[in-house]
Amino acid sequence: MSDSSTPLPVVSELAISLERDLFLRTLLGHLAGILQKVVGLEEASGFVSVVGQEIGDEINHTYKNALAVENLSREQVGEVLVDLKRRIQGDFYVVEQDEEKIVLGNRACPFGDKVIGRPALCMMTSNVFGSIAADNLGYAKVVVEEAIAQGDPGCRVVVYLKSTPAAEAVEGREYFKG
Repeated sequence: MSDSSTPLPVVSELAISLERDLFLRTLLGHLAGILQKVVGLEEASGFVSVVGQEIGDEINHTYKNALAVENLSREQVGEVLVDLKRRIQGDFYVVEQDEEKIVLGNRACPFGDKVIGRPALCMMTSNVFGSIAADNLGYAKVVVEEAIAQGDPGCRVVVYLKSTPAAEAVEGREYFKG
């Protein structure tokens, strides 16, 4: 019970850090965490993968329409992967790019600290990157070599654009033009 002489704080003026972006990141983090606990990492990654494929297709279509092209070039694919992550508050950048692969680094996950311990959410990046690269260039194999979700200080993602011996030698997810 409060002293009647002390006014109660106004709820809408409380210093609570809650807004839509934080709420949605928290929601996704908990959803991925619960999926990992209930069905395991592999199955949880599969569920996130399906969502990532749909989002990747939508984003790909959006960029191709905005650029007024039927297919993105290899250079444009690299630019789009970096730009889409920048727009959702990631900090991806191209480490290297050639005819066989695009290597990306990242200093900030769009999911923020909600991704830590939830590597299933990395499937979102894998599928978005893989679906965009494969739809435009015919093939992609995405390898998440380092991930903030796994406790690494940053992410390192390799998008192989051709099925080379180097691509075949590593474990990753393959994507093909639909």
